[in-house]
Amino acid sequence: MDIGQRLKEARKRAKITQETAAERIGVSRQTISNWENNRSYPDILYVIDLSRLYNISLDELLKEDEKMMAYLAESTDVVKSRKALGRRLLLLTDLLIWMGCILIFWLGAKENAMGYSILFLHIVFPVVIFVSSIFVGKDDGWNAYKWLMLLFFGVLYMLVPYATFSMANMRTFDKVNLPQLSAMLPGILCAAAGIAAGTLVERRKKRRESQKDQRGSFSRP
Repeated sequence: MDIGQRLKEARKRAKITQETAAERIGVSRQTISNWENNRSYPDILYVIDLSRLYNISLDELLKEDEKMMAYLAESTDVVKSRKALGRRLLLLTDLLIWMGCILIFWLGAKENAMGYSILFLHIVFPVVIFVSSIFVGKDDGWNAYKWLMLLFFGVLYMLVPYATFSMANMRTFDKVNLPQLSAMLPGILCAAAGIAAGTLVERRKKRRESQKDQRGSFSRP
């Protein structure tokens, strides 16, 4: 028996319509129909969602379907690659914004030091760090590196005033100063708040999904 037939039988045993299944996992009814008729295959994340929704194990759902297993292995690699690319783009975006903040200073903003400080050091860059950290908190793929991002954002924040105001002073007075590690604190705090918020959002999402699965299980005969 192929994956499409198993999905159809599992759905019928669970007494769930294609429309309901589509709504619960966030796809169209036509997509569910295509999966059940082997016109296309669900990726690994949707297979997991369907196994929970239909209260059927992944082993039973994928049993002896070598074609589907090969497709899932390939799609899993694609998903991992996309997530890895997303993490790299996030870091690149933060670095570009950081460079932009410094460049704006040297292109003329240093003439209005107070305005630059308020806008970029107290508004723009803290917001960028907080929002970026939310994405870090929501992505379990960061694993142990998630909290190392605190140092990354702390260093970025520290280097903004160092590469602007401190550099300008060193040029004026012809002396060299080292970055102050205490200047990392605002960046670390913004990043910690963002990571905590993202982690909380992801946990609540998983809790809601778990509760939906439990309600679905209780409603089945």
